[in-house]
Amino acid sequence: MKTFSATPADIEKKWIIIDAEGVVLGRLASIVAMRLRGKHKASFTPNMDMGDNVIVINADKIQLTGKKRADKTYYWHTGHPGGIKSRTAEQILEGEHPERVVTKAVQRMLPGNRLSRKQMTNLRVYAGAEHPHEAQAPEVLDVKSMNSKNTRS
Repeated sequence: MKTFSATPADIEKKWIIIDAEGVVLGRLASIVAMRLRGKHKASFTPNMDMGDNVIVINADKIQLTGKKRADKTYYWHTGHPGGIKSRTAEQILEGEHPERVVTKAVQRMLPGNRLSRKQMTNLRVYAGAEHPHEAQAPEVLDVKSMNSKNTRS
């Protein structure tokens, strides 16, 4: 018996849509990261982009447990001396681009290599319920019903 290793001809990508309204951020991000890598497939090959295309809608209605909404801080550096900046998760979620919280959570659950940067291009996150991918006929993945801990009221 030989170990199966997928080739580009064997890869079959699907489109998945996930509604993030009321879903806990970390639990959503781990499910999305697994789908982007393709680990949910029996033919998973670590060095190939096996994952599905994932659309996340209602990213502005994501839930954070405990005091994370006020206490979780995102840092970045401008490149200039003394240029460290920060924002809380609440400031980002109430700002112009609330989808960045979900994007960062998923990105940080993927390995930091060239393949994961390619896999991140298969993720589309939208703050509202509208998305321009109706033509791809995405399948709905109900994260809320997977586990009772996935949601907060």
